[in-house]
Amino acid sequence: MELRTLRYFLMVAQEENITKAAELLHITQPTLSRQLSDLEKELGIELFERRSHRIHLTKDGLLLKRSAQELVELEEKTRAQFAGDTGSVTGQISLGCGELQSTDELITLARKFREIYPGISFNIVTGIADDIKDQMEKGLLDFALFLEPVDVSAYDFIRMKTKEKWCASVPKHSPLARRRVLHPKDLRKVPLILPKRGNVRNEVINWLECSPDDLIIAGTSNLTYNGAAAARNGLGICISVDLNCSYAGVKTIPLHPPLEHGSVLAWKRGLPSSKAVERFTAFLRT
Repeated sequence: MELRTLRYFLMVAQEENITKAAELLHITQPTLSRQLSDLEKELGIELFERRSHRIHLTKDGLLLKRSAQELVELEEKTRAQFAGDTGSVTGQISLGCGELQSTDELITLARKFREIYPGISFNIVTGIADDIKDQMEKGLLDFALFLEPVDVSAYDFIRMKTKEKWCASVPKHSPLARRRVLHPKDLRKVPLILPKRGNVRNEVINWLECSPDDLIIAGTSNLTYNGAAAARNGLGICISVDLNCSYAGVKTIPLHPPLEHGSVLAWKRGLPSSKAVERFTAFLRT
């Protein structure tokens, strides 16, 4: 199985049309069809369901798509790493982060680093902590920004200066929207949208000073925007990190007593790395 063939497969999966994919790949349609047929024979599975003018991935095709994306991303990252070993320091550094105010602090560090090494670029990937950590373990990310509490026993890290403050997103028509701050007792008897991450959700529940069984948990969310949408449409009041953003139909209200957490920028300990990553690591340590 060649990476080139996997790139062909991903293009067809994206376009859902072999003719269009062939045009974008600058190869003939029969050549692309033959490559896909050979790939199916090699793997012993059917990758596509062919319907009139469009094709759709089978269950096996969806599984291959995920693996193929990771392999192609890893190959691109490897090329970028070694691009910096031929003279001046160049290449790409991959950063993973969630929706946090400390992202501003991280980007400021990246900007200052590029002032020293302008040949280095940054690939910024957004996701929840579990997905970001998974990509770190697979070598797809060099650094990751995590909201605490988080297990960083397998990583080196620096602690960010920014404190992440928590808030509640409340529909503007709710009586609670008139409050300047919200206390635990204000939120114990209303439907809530809580954080998806279990250890972070537990921190919020501890702040509420009650058992999960005593709460009305209408759902969970891993993105603040989606949580605000849930609040706006009446699913529940969303408790999340305050990103200092405004959302239509929602009022953001601070919690009292304040609930705050730190964040850490982490990287795998003891792994061989590119010159770009080595320089950025040294920069972070200072």
